[in-house]
Amino acid sequence: MTRRRFYAPPSAFAPGGAGVVLSEEESRHLRDVLRLRAGDEAYVFDGEGREFACVVSEPGGRKGAARLEVRGPVEPPSPESPLALTLAVALLKGEKFDLVVQKATELGVGSIRPVLTKRADVRLRDERDAVKRVERWQRLALEAAKQSGRARVPLVAPPQNFQTLLTTADGPDSLRAMFAERGGARLDSLSATMGERPFAAAAALVGPEGGWDDEEIELARTHGWSVVTLGGRTLRAETAAIAVCALLQNLFGDLK
Repeated sequence: MTRRRFYAPPSAFAPGGAGVVLSEEESRHLRDVLRLRAGDEAYVFDGEGREFACVVSEPGGRKGAARLEVRGPVEPPSPESPLALTLAVALLKGEKFDLVVQKATELGVGSIRPVLTKRADVRLRDERDAVKRVERWQRLALEAAKQSGRARVPLVAPPQNFQTLLTTADGPDSLRAMFAERGGARLDSLSATMGERPFAAAAALVGPEGGWDDEEIELARTHGWSVVTLGGRTLRAETAAIAVCALLQNLFGDLK
């Protein structure tokens, strides 16, 4: 039977881990959608990679919090990839970036970093605008993690400028690849660079619909990033981001 899974942050678990209290939204889903009652089995994951078998103690009344007894840790339905993958993507219009967050989460990314680039489709109005967007993307990542069986929810970082991203992504011992529509090497050349030691971490950088500016490509090279081109067809930015996740998981992760 498919697991009935719910999310609760580590702070929602009682000291010692004997019980857990669900949020109002998760409680409503447990009580009003799945119609679970006291004594029913459920599973709760904490977003940091841990999952627990539980039994409903109190489903909660109207707008009340559901309380569950924790029986013990279990393996999540889906394992985490051995590749710690960071996906950095130029800001895209609403539904396009939403799609990237959802599919990248399903494909096992560890974190998602929105990037401000010269040709980005979207310009943030102010800090409040940025906060609202990140909150939405984090909710989408949580929903996608729950659906795909993951117990770890990718972190969606606040938008950052391009140069900052180049200097704060994973270090020189990991793979750092900028995917560009021109001037790059073949993807399979990355396999040759790793020798006998597979990459444990990777950062993939995908540009906006308008493509990368020449200065951005050269700046990435200056900071030690490999520039890679995917075939001869022009891909939409959201297509490229999703394809990159799948390809890197195939090369260095668990999507074999």
